Amino acid sequence: MIAFVNAFLSYLLLFVIMAAIVGTGILIGTTLRRRKNLKAAGEAEGKEE
Repeated sequence: MIAFVNAFLSYLLLFVIMAAIVGTGILIGTTLRRRKNLKAAGEAEGKEE
């Protein structure tokens, strides 16, 4: 029984770590994309004038 709990907690910890890495990647990716979109929109407005 102790081995099962130990294995379960080990996989749970691994899942939490992987979820944190994925969440961080998504957050960084969306932030960078928003910056790129704002920069592209600013350049497009500059060319129209």
